[in-house]
Amino acid sequence: MTGSRAYWFIVTGKRMVMAESNGATAVPFIESPGELGLTALREQHIGTCHGHEAFAAEAAEDSILPEGFRRQGVWGLFNTVDEEFFATALKAVHLIEWDRDGRFCSRCGSPVAMKKEERAKECPDCGLTIFPRLSPAVIVLVTRGREILLARSPRFKDTFYSVLAGFVEPGERLEETVQREIREETGIEVTDIRYFGSQHWPFPDSLMIGFTARYAGGEIRIDPSEIVDAHWFSVDALPGLPGKISIARKMIDWFVEQVRQ
Repeated sequence: MTGSRAYWFIVTGKRMVMAESNGATAVPFIESPGELGLTALREQHIGTCHGHEAFAAEAAEDSILPEGFRRQGVWGLFNTVDEEFFATALKAVHLIEWDRDGRFCSRCGSPVAMKKEERAKECPDCGLTIFPRLSPAVIVLVTRGREILLARSPRFKDTFYSVLAGFVEPGERLEETVQREIREETGIEVTDIRYFGSQHWPFPDSLMIGFTARYAGGEIRIDPSEIVDAHWFSVDALPGLPGKISIARKMIDWFVEQVRQ
């Protein structure tokens, strides 16, 4: 796809091909996956990263890697590459999965083709245009004085706690989603809902939209189908927290800084 060197984010199964040198991990800076002896099943131009062109590709999960390269789970990149590399890796995973899973028209079942003028696919038979799927989800930092509401999900591999989150339902305003999710998962009512920021999170295809909110009433009553524990934590006695690249951690760190000023 390119005749010059670029960053290639190569996905094999649920993992990404990374270069190793002197104990450091890096995204391959190569001309194409063929330089590593890999056959690209699909490719996507994904923009630039650190001033260089960046591409995503998928190779077979059982591909043999050359010496000096290994497979790394995307979660494992969390603390081994900087924020721009990590964000680009997430974009690569999202677009490769969309390209792989969206090969047929959902309306008529015909094979679809990439459009040249935009990031989309088009059905040659019925004309349906298919864009990469984005699923909006809210993520909320709820505060009460010097305390924040944190919960632990059964999906967390580690025992850390994080802020609450949930997907937006059809017909909902984002503020309504914030109130509903907090109420459903913990029984807490909130007010003073304010936008904080956002983060692309392709697990599977989320756009995390961050808000802060203040406690308005209620006692914690968890929904065990969603979370296994929830507590109010003082900023002076916080539990294990998500990694610093996540918007959840950015929200927590921001509040701690505000309180301690």
